[in-house]
Amino acid sequence: MHYIKPKRNVPEELVNENIHFNEVLVIGPDGEQLGKMMRREAIEKAYDMGLDLYCVAPNSEPPVCKILDYGKYHFNEQKKAREAKKKQHVTEVKPLRLSPVIDQHDFETKLKQARKWAEDGQKVKVDMRFRGRMITRKEVGEEVMNKFIEQISDIATVEKKPSMEGNTMSVVLSPKKK
Repeated sequence: MHYIKPKRNVPEELVNENIHFNEVLVIGPDGEQLGKMMRREAIEKAYDMGLDLYCVAPNSEPPVCKILDYGKYHFNEQKKAREAKKKQHVTEVKPLRLSPVIDQHDFETKLKQARKWAEDGQKVKVDMRFRGRMITRKEVGEEVMNKFIEQISDIATVEKKPSMEGNTMSVVLSPKKK
């Protein structure tokens, strides 16, 4: 019994033999225009120079192809993508849960943790869950939430105002810019 490797749905790069256009506009390795050519003629010209024919603009009329070292070009594109990925900064949103009937010491502990995260440049999402009959006394929870926001306002700003979603009140705090 033979195992047949399934074909992946990966789009083929338009290089050399994968170019299926009859006539292409060719650009030389130094950027000079070599004019319109038949595909076979352009590929032979690239092979004579020891390079590849790469289609840079397949949707134009006629399609534009460039003679270049595809291996080197592909490596540089991957390198640029890696550099761009390194430079992007992902801000993590740290969750924190309060209660409308939170004790003072617990409140200070949560506040200290939120301050630490805000100083590290992370966003903090503060949730307050109303359980059972607490939902009828939302103003108690709002006081606790406003007190929390006021205490951390020197290093963080409110990005998303306190809002109710079901039985949970949420607020998102982001660190102030230095």
